[in-house]
Amino acid sequence: MARSDSSNLEVLYEDNHLIAVNKKPGDIVQGDKTGDTPLSEIVKEYLKAKYDKPGNVFLGVVHRLDRPTSGIVIFAKTSKALSRLNSAFAQGKTKKTYWAMVKKVPQGPTMTLTHWLVRNPKQNKSYAHSKEVAHSKKAILSYTIRNQLDSYTLLEIDLKTGRHHQIRAQLAAINCSIKGDLKYGAARSNPDGSIHLHARCLSLEHPVKKEPMEFMAPTPKDALWDAVP
Repeated sequence: MARSDSSNLEVLYEDNHLIAVNKKPGDIVQGDKTGDTPLSEIVKEYLKAKYDKPGNVFLGVVHRLDRPTSGIVIFAKTSKALSRLNSAFAQGKTKKTYWAMVKKVPQGPTMTLTHWLVRNPKQNKSYAHSKEVAHSKKAILSYTIRNQLDSYTLLEIDLKTGRHHQIRAQLAAINCSIKGDLKYGAARSNPDGSIHLHARCLSLEHPVKKEPMEFMAPTPKDALWDAVP
């Protein structure tokens, strides 16, 4: 369910240059054809109220998470920070760690997956291939089994590249679909439309201070995430 106000916005970090928030499943980062209020506007509303700003608030979208995914999203509060953060993300100078709940146990406790993804815009879906094909982009991630629960396995994923639906498509390609991810092979959807994929940690260099920073986002409140030690 999308939100339309900033009353329950979870701010992880804020300074003069950037703000990091914990996106809830169902939030869209930037406006789309649904017309739902995007997270970017909710953060603007929060900043406008907090600092009693009468005019428009500058907020730059640096990166995105899929709508059903939760976790860390960073926004730039100045044009200088936006430019530098955009560059850092484009050049792969950030480290992104995700948590994913999958039904099937992967073959190995630790593994690197390499696929070539082809995006189908009409379906809003990406297809993973084991070798390079026409119009494909190389996708790499590494995973480690973090916890083995009764019915699900928690994977910690180190994302090496940033492709459309990359984690979802690559895990589906090894028959380890994410819980609730009907689009990529899960048996059933989650009641709230979420999937159990969470952007857990983001490390980067501060765009102005040049200091190393690490942000950590708590998982959503539900029985399965709460079962993680």
